[in-house]
Amino acid sequence: MSLSEDPDLLPILIGLFLCMYLVTVLGNLLIILAVSSDSHLDILMYLFFFLLSLADMSFISTTVPQILMSIQTHSRVIFYIGCLTQMSLLTIFVCMDDKLLTVMAYDQFVAICHPLHYPVIMNPPLCGYLVLVSLLLSLLDSQLHNLMILQIISFKAMDISSFFCDPSQLLNLSCFDTYSNKIVRYFLGAFYGLLPISGILFSYYKIISSILRIPSSGGKYKAFSTCGSHLLVVCLFLGTGFGVYLGTTVSHSLRKGTVVSVMYTVVTPMLNPFNYSLRNRDIKGALKRLHSRAV
Repeated sequence: MSLSEDPDLLPILIGLFLCMYLVTVLGNLLIILAVSSDSHLDILMYLFFFLLSLADMSFISTTVPQILMSIQTHSRVIFYIGCLTQMSLLTIFVCMDDKLLTVMAYDQFVAICHPLHYPVIMNPPLCGYLVLVSLLLSLLDSQLHNLMILQIISFKAMDISSFFCDPSQLLNLSCFDTYSNKIVRYFLGAFYGLLPISGILFSYYKIISSILRIPSSGGKYKAFSTCGSHLLVVCLFLGTGFGVYLGTTVSHSLRKGTVVSVMYTVVTPMLNPFNYSLRNRDIKGALKRLHSRAV
């Protein structure tokens, strides 16, 4: 599906999506370079920043280049294998983003609510285990969606009601929408959507409770500013993605959910590096040292 039928809007869309893509890639590359090249950032927390940047950059690269090519060539066709590949990679990186944001919320909860026990709780084996589990769960989700799509032997239409190969839209193309498939979709939506959201909200609830006990009003404002911006981006990403995934089981409208899909596939990966990393004092210091070495 094209983002717009108006030919006058196509150059604007190309420029807008290209700018957002370049900003996202540049921001995440800077974070990856800063974390990997600066010995001062040899802290476990920055491992999550590194992985989140890598996931965001890979995530947006699965959709935006294809969108730009489709607009430029005026072609909406994608091959079956290419569609499955895009869907698989998209699912892996979306789930990886989802899990890393949950882990980072827990990391902040431990750092703020139990600062003296932080080195003991967030030890290297636990951090490695959390990253490994996040990766394995992401691969599992991707393979489960692949299995469901590959079981479709007849399609009621060849038009995907989205501007990329959204797994929820592909499942809607089946002529035989079985009850078991719906159950699996709702289970995956709850497991990969509701559980992380619940964990993140609980972590930030405990964080805000601790912040309220800070005597300094300046400290409260700074903490609330950081946590509020984090929570806003998390809710934007998980809420829109979760809504699109489960909303398509009810609505089959060709245009409904397009703006929402843009929010979680393009906008939130662009906001993450600014929201989580580039506002961080240590990351800023690492970037300055990286710039001074380059000069």
